[in-house]
This record gives sequence, C-alpha cells and structure tokens, in this order.
Amino acid sequence: MSKNIFVTREIPDIGIKILKEKGYTVDVNPKSSIPTQKQIISFLRKKQYDAVLTLLTDKIDKKVFEVAPSVKLYVNYATGFDNIDIAAAKERGIVVANAPADMSSEAVAEHTIALMLCLATRIVEGDKFVRAGKYKGWSPMNFIGTDVAGKTLGLIGTGRIGGRVAKYAKNLGMKILYTDVNRNEQIEKELDATYCDSPDTLLPQVDFVSLHVPLLDSTRHLINEKHLKMMKPTAFLVNTSRGPVVDEKALEFALKNRVIAGAGLDVFEFEPKISSGLKKLQNIVLTPHIASASNETRDQMAEIAANNIVDFFEGRTPRNIVNS
Repeated sequence: MSKNIFVTREIPDIGIKILKEKGYTVDVNPKSSIPTQKQIISFLRKKQYDAVLTLLTDKIDKKVFEVAPSVKLYVNYATGFDNIDIAAAKERGIVVANAPADMSSEAVAEHTIALMLCLATRIVEGDKFVRAGKYKGWSPMNFIGTDVAGKTLGLIGTGRIGGRVAKYAKNLGMKILYTDVNRNEQIEKELDATYCDSPDTLLPQVDFVSLHVPLLDSTRHLINEKHLKMMKPTAFLVNTSRGPVVDEKALEFALKNRVIAGAGLDVFEFEPKISSGLKKLQNIVLTPHIASASNETRDQMAEIAANNIVDFFEGRTPRNIVNS
C-alpha cells in the first residue's frame, strides 16, 4: 500500500524524487512562507498521512501528534530538532529523525569564519558606505579593522562544526582555546588547541568567541550579561548555533556600550523577529539563518531526510533516529 507523506515546505527536488520513486504519495505545502502550527494541523487533517518531513521552523508537539495519529514518523530537515517535542513523541511511539549532513557542518563552519572576517575587516560597514555614495577616495583612517592572524579564538562546543572551525582558524594563524562537556583530544593533538574547564575560564583570554552548542536548558542564555562582561572590550562574538544561546537584550547593551567590540549573528533569540535595537547598530553583522545554505548541503540534507523515511517504511531503523 502506498504511503502518504506531507512536507511542510519546499525542499530540494532530489529528496522528493527519492520518495516518489519508491511509489509514495508526496504532498508539499505550496506556500513558501513559514507555516504556523495551526496551518500545519489544517494540512494534516486533510488526509491520513504516514510520515511528515518537517523544517526547523515548525513547532511539532502534542497538538500536532493528536490530530494526526496515523503519523508514526517525523523527519526534521535539519541537524537540530529542538522544534519537536521529543518526549511527547516517544510517549506516543512516534519516531523522530534528523538530517545531520556532513556538508552542513562544512558550510556552517565556513560561514562562521566568514562572519569573523567580516567583523575583523569591517566589510559590511564598508559596503554600506560605498553604496551610500560616501566614498570620496582612499583614506589612511577609513574603516580600520583588526588582523585575524595571531589572535586567539575561543570555541564553546567542539563537535563536528566547532572542530571544523578550529581547523580553518588554525590555518589562518590563530591560537585555539575551547571548552566543552567532553575534551576533544583530536583538536588538542592536531591543532594544538588548549582546553578550558568552563566559559568563565575561556572568555577573558580570547579575541573571538564562536558558539557551537545545541539549545538545551543548560545552554539557554549561555552568553548573558555576566559572560559578556568577562570578554575583552576588543573581542567579537559569533553565533551560528541557536539564537536563544545568547541573551540578545544583554548583547545589545554590550554592543551599544562597547563592552565588546562587535558580534556576528546568523541565528536569533526570537527568530524570525530581530531586535530593532540590534539592527540599528553598526558593530554587528546579521545574516538570515543561512549558514548551511549551500547547494551541496541542502541537497545532501534532502537525501538524508528522504532516506530516513525510506528506511522506516522498509522496516529498517532510520539511520538518524534521535529518540530511540
């Protein structure tokens, strides 16, 4: 019997093709805007679905589970899965899987380094200056930035992404300090990285701080007023992990008052809403959650997500199950 799959928003065709070639019926939400939970529930009521392919922006909890009892598999088109109530899913015997693409780690690491370089060289400020017609010729004092080579990078979290950022930073001539719940002996050996037992130990020593932790109760507002004050006034903060890891109100105050030199954010605490105060500041670079947005990454994510669904329906355990 054919399986019915609902996809909450458009993903690359390569993933849809895999599912259709298996004979599954695939319904894709035709709207490009982020669906509300109410809209997702409305879609699920139209047909008896067997699986749902979700995005990180979709809130999937018991309200969704209750209106679609036939759905026994939710696959998140993302590495993270904090948008899904894992405990509630497990209680109902629902399987949840994600799509942790190797290329995603590479893309996010590259974006992290790009934000660091933008902050150091003031590229975004310079671009706005030129476009506004203010450039009247070379000046020795125009947009003076800072070198990256010789500086110290502090990594909070050294999993797949953090480890790649460390490698890139080392190649740029940076010294690496890191803190994590587990020591990363590989980057200590290969990159001469130095372990710090806590963010409190790491933050005062570094010139750039890059966050690579999942969103947990223990990491929410990990970077807060206290920790921002620990950083050097010349230091920069970069966040490509999850928005709520940073207390944006505290960050706005720190940037306005030059507690730190600048910040680069690809994710936001109340995404997609962004603090109007942050948007007015010149010492911050903002990108719209695009760190993993490369063709190679998005195609690989679509393949992984689709293959999780195929595995499930063919009697195999999805390779990326997160609530086993």
